[in-house]
Amino acid sequence: MSEEVPDDRTTPGVIPEDGAVVLFDGVCNLCTGFVQFLIPRDPEGIFHFASLQSDVGQQLVDDYGLENHDLDSIVLIEGEKVYVKSTAALRIGTLLGGVYRLAGPLRYLPRRLRDFGYDVVAANRYRLFGKKDQCMMPSEDVQSRFLD
Repeated sequence: MSEEVPDDRTTPGVIPEDGAVVLFDGVCNLCTGFVQFLIPRDPEGIFHFASLQSDVGQQLVDDYGLENHDLDSIVLIEGEKVYVKSTAALRIGTLLGGVYRLAGPLRYLPRRLRDFGYDVVAANRYRLFGKKDQCMMPSEDVQSRFLD
């Protein structure tokens, strides 16, 4: 999924012009693990992060018209494009480069098929990977990359 940005966004300046924002479930161990996986593999700091539970995350969900989407998902906001579910994961791999680009050809599979697999994991993520009582707190060295 990719959508054009509405003109009436109320969070100007939140999204860095030269980067992308990853919205994630801040209490999900799998999701926070994914963020912790991304940070050391992104030395240029392309990715910035906000939990879906945060005020910034909720504002971005509203601003980009994502309220009606099933957000058991990683969301990637890059410029004027929004990616969710498997499309977001594949785009993140492309932006990371290197060996992670090898997943790129999966984008040619029907999105319905890719998202089915994604949805199975998302629906069971708390049971399989656990859940935190509160959102993760970033360490000082990467705190500037978190928008909340």
